[in-house]
Amino acid sequence: MSVVETSYEHIILNKKNQPIIEGTKIKVIELVLDKIAYGWSPEELQYQHPELTLGQVYSALAYYADHQEELDEEIETQLQQVDQLRDSVRPTPLVKRLKAKKLI
Repeated sequence: MSVVETSYEHIILNKKNQPIIEGTKIKVIELVLDKIAYGWSPEELQYQHPELTLGQVYSALAYYADHQEELDEEIETQLQQVDQLRDSVRPTPLVKRLKAKKLI
């Protein structure tokens, strides 16, 4: 796997130029999404990802803080792709029934 070191300890860029936590397959953006979605502290992020050290978590958060604009753009792009996929898929019979009963 082709990687590029960064000036952030524990953070490397994979061959797609995405920041990941070194020695793992966890993308910085995934950890950040957990923080945003659940409001987790760095300690809670480490607890929820026991394969990471607290130092790795803090490095990922520091990388995000310094590259927030570009990573937020990536998050937005991914959300748009999910919306497009969701809109292109026909609802299942179960979903149709639940909608008919106004349960969803």
